[in-house]
Formats: sequence, structure tokens, C-alpha cells
Amino acid sequence: PGADPQRSNELLLLAAETAGGGPERRALSGERAKEEPQPAPQHHVLYFPGDVQNYHEIMTRHPENYQWENWSLENVATILAHRFPNSYIWVIKCSRMHLHKFSCYDNFVKSNMFGAPEHNTDFGAFKHLYMLLVNAFNLSQNSLLSRKNVKDLNKDSRASNCRSSSSHTTNGCQGEKERTCEKSDESTVSFYPPSLNGASFTLIGFSKGCVVLNQLLFELKEAKKDKNIDAFIKSIRTMYWLDGGHSGGSNTWVTYPEVLKEFAQTDIIVHTHVTPYQVCDPMRSWIGKEHKKFVQILGDFGMQVTSQIHFAKEAPSIENHFRVHEVF
Repeated sequence: PGADPQRSNELLLLAAETAGGGPERRALSGERAKEEPQPAPQHHVLYFPGDVQNYHEIMTRHPENYQWENWSLENVATILAHRFPNSYIWVIKCSRMHLHKFSCYDNFVKSNMFGAPEHNTDFGAFKHLYMLLVNAFNLSQNSLLSRKNVKDLNKDSRASNCRSSSSHTTNGCQGEKERTCEKSDESTVSFYPPSLNGASFTLIGFSKGCVVLNQLLFELKEAKKDKNIDAFIKSIRTMYWLDGGHSGGSNTWVTYPEVLKEFAQTDIIVHTHVTPYQVCDPMRSWIGKEHKKFVQILGDFGMQVTSQIHFAKEAPSIENHFRVHEVF
């Protein structure tokens, strides 16, 4: 659950093998080090998936979605772990899937039956996300520590040597069965449970998942008035829009200058990665136009933003739409 007990989302966590394992920590962990170093501030990647993406076991049983099983929640988490080494990967599942196909982020933005958004400035997406993380961090700390044997955390505060793990934090979604996935190998690594203290964040939306990032922009001005959420906003380093799209007839990309001006006042770095599947679709020509306007306005406001189109010389395809995960 987030701030409202009635709003809950399932989260899948792929824990970092060497969380906070930057150069500074490695330099201190030699044989001559007199004291075991404290973990460096953690980095967390928050990923919002698109339509049809689900747990691997569900996708393989679906008569249509099985063909996209390579892009299941677990597989994408693994891709992101390679893309962002030493980071905690959080996959935030939508709360509803219409017809087992259309992802609907009802807890983050007012949505129609198929998950197309109706953006406003006070839905509470930032508050929900922040509290969702607070609750998930607490749950995952207990879960991961118990799996790694608390006895290994000795009184000298030495980090336990644990097997790398992938754990699954389930936060509700009424009527959905709890599922647990775990991977381990025989190598031992330093392990620290997730922590918000000093943490930094990367936010990634793919396809339909971009509606969450868009809603956060609409709420930015009001959300800053809450000191805890303002601190969370300041800890967001980067945001990635990966080939955003939904079934609505507009607002695939945020193009309101007043909203983007507020966004440009943050220190967040923006990356957009698109494919012809979305931005070159003649039946949905507004998507490409809105994307171009989004990038242009942010640039005009002096924001650091990069834009890249992938597979530009290839025919638009859903496969290349998904493959943006591998090339961004």
C-alpha cells in the first residue's frame, strides 16, 4: 500500500549484489582496512512497465502475450540490472490489467477502462509513490535479511556475505496471489538491505508506463510543498521516457509550457528514447509531434535533455518497440 490503504501496487525487487559498491567502497575494503566500511548511498531504479508485460509465468500461459515473454517483468529487471550495475531494480506493476492486456495505473493517474490517462495536478501520484517505497523498503529489509540469515550480521557490524538474490515484494493488489521468485548463485557478495537514507533514484517509464512519469510532472509544483516528497524529488537524478504511448487521442507527451517550466527548474536529467512504432505511426501522428514539442520546450527552458530514435531505418514493429530496452 501507499499513502492510501486502498491504493496498492505489487513491486518486484532485484536486489543489488553489491549495493553502493562504488569505487570509494572498493578502495576501503582491502585486507589492510582496519574497519569494515559503511555502505555508500544506494541507487534505486524505478521501472513502470507497459501493456501486456506481466510475470513470466503468466505471460507464457497467455494465448497472445506469450510471444512477448522475453519482456516479462523478471526479464526486464535483469536487463535493467545490467544497464544500471550496483543498483536496486524496482519494477512497479500496474494495479489493473484490462483484458489481461492493457496496463492501467489507476493508483497513479485517473484512467479510463483501457488505461488512457486523464491528467490533473492533485491526484496524489507523488505521495503514493513515496509511501509505496517507504513501505516496500521496510518489507524488503525484513524479507531479505531473513533470507540471508540474520545471524550473519555480527555484532561488529560487518556486512554479511550473502548469495545474490532476487526477491519479490508483494504489496497487495486485492485478489492477486502472492508470488515469490528467487535466484541465487554460489558467489558471495557484500549485502545491504534497501535504505532511503541518502539514496538516489532513476525513474523509467516504458510505453504505457510513461503515463506515470507524465502525471508526476503535472503534480510537481504542488508535491514540492510536502517536505518529505520535496526531498524525494531532489533525490531523483534521471528520468527516462522509453517509447511512450497509450490508447488516448492526445497527451502522450507533456506539452504544457507551464508544467514543463516547473520541471525544468529541477536538476533532473531527461532522456527520451523512441522508435518508429510510436512516433512514426500515421494513424497516431500526434505522438511524434508531441514528442518533438516535449523535447523542444524543455530545451528552451534550459533543461538537460537528450532524445534518440532507434531502429529509424527499419519498419515499425512491436518487437523493435520492446527492443528499446536493450539499446537505451
